[in-house]
Amino acid sequence: MNRTKTQNNPLATKRQFQPEQVLALGFLIAIMVGSLLLCLPICSATGTSVGLLGAAFTATSAVCVTGLNIVDIGLGYSTFGHGVIIALIQMGGLGFMIFATLGMVALGRRISLRSRVLIRDSMNQSSLSGLIRLTKWTTLLVVLIETLGACLLMIRFIPTYGVGKGIWFSFFHSISAFCNAGFDLLGNFTSVVPLQNDPLIIATLTGLIICGSMGFVVFVELFNKPFTHTKLTLHTKLVLTSTGILLFGGAAVFAVLEWNNPGTLGGMAIGNKLLNSLFQSTTCRTAGFCSVDQLALTDSSKLFSCVLMFIGASPASTGGGVKTTTFSMLLLLMATVISGREDYVLFKKRIARDVITRAVTIVIIVVGAIIGCTCIISAIESSKGFDMIDLLFEVTSAVTTTGLSAIGSGSLSAPSQLILMLLMYLGRVGPLTLGFALAKRLSNAVKNRIHYPEESIMIG
Repeated sequence: MNRTKTQNNPLATKRQFQPEQVLALGFLIAIMVGSLLLCLPICSATGTSVGLLGAAFTATSAVCVTGLNIVDIGLGYSTFGHGVIIALIQMGGLGFMIFATLGMVALGRRISLRSRVLIRDSMNQSSLSGLIRLTKWTTLLVVLIETLGACLLMIRFIPTYGVGKGIWFSFFHSISAFCNAGFDLLGNFTSVVPLQNDPLIIATLTGLIICGSMGFVVFVELFNKPFTHTKLTLHTKLVLTSTGILLFGGAAVFAVLEWNNPGTLGGMAIGNKLLNSLFQSTTCRTAGFCSVDQLALTDSSKLFSCVLMFIGASPASTGGGVKTTTFSMLLLLMATVISGREDYVLFKKRIARDVITRAVTIVIIVVGAIIGCTCIISAIESSKGFDMIDLLFEVTSAVTTTGLSAIGSGSLSAPSQLILMLLMYLGRVGPLTLGFALAKRLSNAVKNRIHYPEESIMIG
């Protein structure tokens, strides 16, 4: 009888991929396709292929919205290549499931339950209801924000580069900023350092980065609040609070540490010093753009930048890192233990213990990856005399998909560059899929829990 059922249902013998596996595979396929496209001579500015490693590194960085590069984006790729790169950035920032959903909606196809589960997981949601509406609203808001950002950038880019090139530059940098990718077309690996004294450019990029890093759900909720008159959810309150503290607190720290540094803020007017301090604090939240030379930063600023990169953006956003809410859960755990309370309470709401457990696990894994890979790359590059703080900066930037670099990824050897590619991929996919896997394992563990005898150990 079992054989008959199997014959009648051929799909019963096929292995079903879990949602987190589909998401990881989707990003990997996007990287592979992007690598093949960027290898084509038509994508190169010289008509000669940039090589497989250079193309693969760029595609990985674009899909993972990181910003690290070993090929000069502005001078190494043609306009067609830039189009491929910005398409990879947009897909990587929004998530390929959103693109697939929009395609199915446009074709009038029904969204299956399995597809809805994938959309829910890709957007870090807990419910299947309202996902298609949320996807449409998210896409509409993203288009509006990126267009508004491009219009502001046109005020500077059109007079500088002409109408056609100015419009293209404006949309490219607007999309790159909102997606927290950090890719630029200015060339020579300078990022936006040449524009550090232009308040309009720096302020516009800062606003785009912040919008992309808050998370789609938060942005939609804030947009709908004047119409629905509902209270903000706990998640949105926590994201807004933690984001504000990190942005302005980080800006204050950078201003103090770099105020008189001639290589960074030292030669600027007071207003530009404050604006660029805020920009550095913002871009360390996984954006990848830089308005000051990262190598010229003091060691204290580099270490503090690593902390900000590690925390990163908020869930369901275009940014990386362990996420603001994850780090907030660590602080909540510490405060709860110190105060001696039994429940984890935030904004007069009790937080489930499994949320704290998942947060601690994700942080430990990311810290382990940073320390381990820094040691490996340090051993590989031992003959080049790089400072350990600069290698730590590079590794942290890769695994948190930030894209800032002090020494330049191109100065590393091929094995180190391959490690950075793996870190970028894990940083974009790893924490997300790990959270899903842990959630399922914890729910399954409730059914098959074995209680062992309890015994105490000494801590601290």
